[in-house]
Amino acid sequence: MDELIYKLKSIRLSGMGKTIEVRVQEAIAHELSYPEFLHNLVEDELAVRRDRLLNRRLKQAKFPYLKTIDDFDFGFNPSINRAQIKQLACAAFVTNHENVLLLGPPGVGKTHLAVAMGMAAIHMGFNVLYRSIFDIATDLINQQDRIMDYFVKPQLLILDELGMKNLDRETNEILLEIIHRRYQTVSTIIATNRPLEDWGVIFGDNATASAILDRFLEKVHLIKITGNSYRLKNLINDENKN
Repeated sequence: MDELIYKLKSIRLSGMGKTIEVRVQEAIAHELSYPEFLHNLVEDELAVRRDRLLNRRLKQAKFPYLKTIDDFDFGFNPSINRAQIKQLACAAFVTNHENVLLLGPPGVGKTHLAVAMGMAAIHMGFNVLYRSIFDIATDLINQQDRIMDYFVKPQLLILDELGMKNLDRETNEILLEIIHRRYQTVSTIIATNRPLEDWGVIFGDNATASAILDRFLEKVHLIKITGNSYRLKNLINDENKN
């Protein structure tokens, strides 16, 4: 058996190698046919490969943390449309090459929702990239030779905290090109605390902002959040405990 396990692992069938002893005992105990035994072994291998792919895509997404829709406290801010969020978490908008815009003040859960939608998309088989506006400058340096592929290739791109940092003209132009190239081919989530009328200020150019809005908003799901900050809620709760 040890030799067989070694051979399975040597041909990259480690999922089978991990479970074959158990599967052999199961087949004997339940008098399974050879096809049933083989089917179970193949399922074990596929499960291991699915887990590896999922973990690889989660790592590649560069999420700041891992959050799901089930973790979200909808009761704290009733303005959030729970049904709309649940529908988006099914990732159909990624299949349809649609966008999502999360608008609201700091602390109301925009990043949590964006990450949760991204994680749901990964579980549905899509590749995702999360970048906050604070990551952009570093990306321009580290990914200089392939910056367009880096941002355009993911089936879902999450741009978080738009408007929290002033960008130079070159970076604004690159962002415009990224959104232009992603237009109607892949999906983008943008989370921002700035209203649409401020986007000309964000990009330092009303013409640039108009061009971005025209493309991004053509097929968009708008989620406008009002209400209290979850961060302040947690801070108050911590103080009360002390």
